[in-house]
Amino acid sequence: MREDKKTLSEITRCAIFACAALVIFSVESCVPLPIAIPGIKLGLANVVTLAAVYILGNREALMILIVRVILGNIFTGQLMSLIYSLTGGMFCYIITVMLKPFFNGRSIWALGTIGAVFHNFGQLLCAYFMLGSGSLVYYAFVLTAAACFTGSFTGLCAQHIILHSKYVKGNKNI
Repeated sequence: MREDKKTLSEITRCAIFACAALVIFSVESCVPLPIAIPGIKLGLANVVTLAAVYILGNREALMILIVRVILGNIFTGQLMSLIYSLTGGMFCYIITVMLKPFFNGRSIWALGTIGAVFHNFGQLLCAYFMLGSGSLVYYAFVLTAAACFTGSFTGLCAQHIILHSKYVKGNKNI
């Protein structure tokens, strides 16, 4: 069998991860946070993406991210935020994959924090190019502080899932 062909169980695991991410994204979009600052949310669906990077692999996690962002924004009627979500998600994904070899076992929560900061950076960069306003740089401080909290939380959740999964690929140190 060729290496790029997926078994039915691998495809099923990807589908389950994508469905879990969509459900979490949809539920979270319906529950407002008690914070009056726009753009801040927990980002709980990112738990699934981070766990997928370690459990399923980089390519599978990327597919799950893209499916979640596109379908999640369609399902929740947030089509205007699609480009922001996709840009932030891609920034987070790229830094996560690049730094993954340095974060194993009990330090995955820190990777979640870094990923959240880069997610916000990607969204701010996208907003800068779409709106053409440099005043967004002041908002970066607020978003970075929020990302440190939310990213740590989502990273801890993903770390718990990863450490208790029997399907972790390619890393015997976890």
